[in-house]
Amino acid sequence: MFHLSPKRLPGAGESTVLLLLIMAIVSFFIIELETVPHIPIFLGILIMTAYGLLKKIPFSSLQSGMIQGAQTGLGAVLLFFLIGILISSWMASGTIPVLMYTAFMLTGGPWFYALTFTITSVTGLALGSSFTTAATVGAAFMGVAASADFSIAVTAGAIVSGAFFGDKMSPLSDTTNLSSTVVDVDLFEHIKNMSWTTIPAFVLSFIGFAILSPSALENSDELISLQQELAATHLIHWSSWLPLLVLAGLTLSKRSAFLSLAVTSVTATVIAGVRGVLPWTDLWNTWFNGFTGDYDHEMVNELLSSGGMNGMLFTIALVILALSLGGLFFVTGIIPSILARVQHALTSARSVILSTALTAIGINIAIGEQYLSILLTGEAYQEFYEKAKLARKNLSRTLEDAGTVINPLVPWSVCGVFLTDVLEVSVISYLPFAFFCLLCPLLTILYGLTGKTLTKL
Repeated sequence: MFHLSPKRLPGAGESTVLLLLIMAIVSFFIIELETVPHIPIFLGILIMTAYGLLKKIPFSSLQSGMIQGAQTGLGAVLLFFLIGILISSWMASGTIPVLMYTAFMLTGGPWFYALTFTITSVTGLALGSSFTTAATVGAAFMGVAASADFSIAVTAGAIVSGAFFGDKMSPLSDTTNLSSTVVDVDLFEHIKNMSWTTIPAFVLSFIGFAILSPSALENSDELISLQQELAATHLIHWSSWLPLLVLAGLTLSKRSAFLSLAVTSVTATVIAGVRGVLPWTDLWNTWFNGFTGDYDHEMVNELLSSGGMNGMLFTIALVILALSLGGLFFVTGIIPSILARVQHALTSARSVILSTALTAIGINIAIGEQYLSILLTGEAYQEFYEKAKLARKNLSRTLEDAGTVINPLVPWSVCGVFLTDVLEVSVISYLPFAFFCLLCPLLTILYGLTGKTLTKL
């Protein structure tokens, strides 16, 4: 959005007040009124439009700013449609169910919290959705913990950690695609670069949960039942692994994310059709409407009912609105004015990484919305990474490390409110045990200060 050059910059104080006002409105609507974030963001667009008109900026310029802002997310929008198709086709082909089934086979050992973290990580990686993972597999683990008299807070921390590991690293995740797209980095290159912070955070988290784990798992009836019900769907088949192998092959051959997801989706759909999972007409319709589980087990139906282009429209609408608001922030000079006051200090790699991380965390705390944290921070700092001679994939990694995984740690955030409701544990209770979410921003800041793992231009 740096091509949206305002004719003049407002004062830094005026810009800060207006930005804080928009943040306060978004926070109030999401936290107090419990509305979807689309509504306050659209109100923000109206306020910024009125501000621009008062500053005698032609409406055509404001409209152009909104359009150009939204255009930066078109790549992500197309990928989101493909992600919806991929999820529904992977459900039908049994690829996601077989990954879940394999994860549940790992249960039964003494390391309950560590296993909870690992299995929710695998499930999150397969689904690409922290919400779905927490609401299904996570709820099952919470039931086991309650029946076995294990710590509810530690169990919830393990679930949140695993769910957001999957949300962060899965090519199906909307935040992962958004972070790579908003700064124009290849999806799989972005995921590969994130491994520098994600793998150490995963290992350290696993060790922490293993140390805290009780000696034995006394009651795993719910998990065993869930595994048996998954097998009873008849979706699990040797051919269910083929779409995953195709995706891995295309990734290793460095094909584009769009091509990789498209080919894999078609492959999974053909496999499901040949196996007769659904009639061909119904199978193709799942590309838009998503796959719907129709089995005897309610939790299995909830687990397997997902995907489709229609299911991504909520996210797509939010991204377009948020980017339009971001365009207005730039064309009216609000963000350029604030950045102009601090740009003299953003010259070294360590200052740029630290400032990016703190900005992403700050927006999460102020607004409670991870999409805006990624979008606004990503757009604002691209120029500074170029000046510091840092590759953009450093920026996309920092956005995830300090943006995506921070949201569930904020009690009034979208993720925090959702997880409190689903897991029936307050954010403050599980926060000290959400090891993965706490470690990621610390590691990315540490690497920024030391210069380790940073890629230069």
